[in-house]
Amino acid sequence: MPFGRKPKEFPDHLWTKCPTCGEMLFNKQLVRNLNVCSKCEHHFRLGARPRIEQLVDKGSFVEQDSSLVSGDPLRFVDSKPYPERIAAAQAKSGEKDAAIAGTAAIGGNPVELVVMDFEFMGGSMGSVVGEKITRAAERALAERRALVIVSASGGARMQEGTIALMQMGKIVSALARLDEAGIPYVSVITDPTTGGVLASYASLGDLIVAEPGALIRFSGERVTSGTVGEKLPVGFGRSEFLLEKGFLDQIVSRAQLKERIAFFLGSFRAASQDVRWGL
Repeated sequence: MPFGRKPKEFPDHLWTKCPTCGEMLFNKQLVRNLNVCSKCEHHFRLGARPRIEQLVDKGSFVEQDSSLVSGDPLRFVDSKPYPERIAAAQAKSGEKDAAIAGTAAIGGNPVELVVMDFEFMGGSMGSVVGEKITRAAERALAERRALVIVSASGGARMQEGTIALMQMGKIVSALARLDEAGIPYVSVITDPTTGGVLASYASLGDLIVAEPGALIRFSGERVTSGTVGEKLPVGFGRSEFLLEKGFLDQIVSRAQLKERIAFFLGSFRAASQDVRWGL
């Protein structure tokens, strides 16, 4: 490079650098490619609204429980009061909380769908997320529709303390009722999914699929390594490692996710002794 010449600059609003291969990606093209690198297929994180648009049949999504917002029962304050954090997250993400729920169709299969939004306080699971997922499971049971949950979360929301942790049991109980009724639940795990979300409903699907390269583990590498007293293997906590160990059923690229979910839902219906679900 000639002396004094600056390296070529790529404006952030026009270009994004792939963290895996270093390729500079034109943002409009990246969006058209479902936020997947066209060179190495690195899967960037995807917001809840674009995820819904990508997954469901066009025009089929009807949002439910959109008015739910978190209270402040613990009057929690860290560097700022909890209501201020909620307001900031709402302004940043454009959503009222970290999950969007609704009724939709995927490849012609009626479903109850919940998609988590990592941009809202790291997709943390508080009372609103727990209530939306529980209500979605209850609607799936009442209407005999499959349930699909797309997880992206740092875990339970610390500002809600035990109330957040209680959501794990509430959701799991609702999923148990679905299981008893023979209604399928598909868990889609995306980057990142950790903590109490992974320890509860993300791990309980009749089918568990993940996107390539997704970070999936209960705790951070340092904490986990210190707990077990061993150095963690290469790739620990990534979807490819978990598929090899039998935790996942499949890894599915984003471009194929809708088609694959639709295929499995059709297969569940064909194999079910009670073919009324989803009809």
